[in-house]
Amino acid sequence: MSYTIDRTIADASLDEVDARVRKALADQGFGVLTEIDVQSTMKKKLDVDMRGYRILGACNPKMAHHAISIEPRVGAMLPCNIILREVDGGVEVSAIDPAASMQAIDNVELNAVAGKVRDLLAKAVAAL
Repeated sequence: MSYTIDRTIADASLDEVDARVRKALADQGFGVLTEIDVQSTMKKKLDVDMRGYRILGACNPKMAHHAISIEPRVGAMLPCNIILREVDGGVEVSAIDPAASMQAIDNVELNAVAGKVRDLLAKAVAAL
C-alpha cells in the first residue's frame, strides 16, 4: 500500500503549485496550519543546496475534531502533511494517505474517518 497520494504538475513553479494546492485544499475544507521550507532550512542548518521542497501541514477542523473525539492521542499524527518538491519538468505534490498512516492504530471507527480524509485529500490532489 502506498502511503502518499501523488501528482506531478508539469512546467509550473513551486510558488504556482503552492497557490494551487492551498486553493484545492480549501475547496475540500482544509486549511494550512504549518509550512516548512525544507530547502531554506537545509541551507541554513547544513549549508546544503537542494531543490525546492516544502511541507504544508493541512487540517480539516471538522475531521480532526471527529478523529480526536474517537482517539484523543491521534493528534500526535496530525496535521496531514503535503509535500511540494521540484522535480525535472515541474513540481511533484505528495499528500499523506491518512488511511495508511492510521493503520498503526487499532480502531475501526478511526480508520473510517481516515478513509474519508483520504478521499478529500485525493480530490484536492486531483483538482490540481
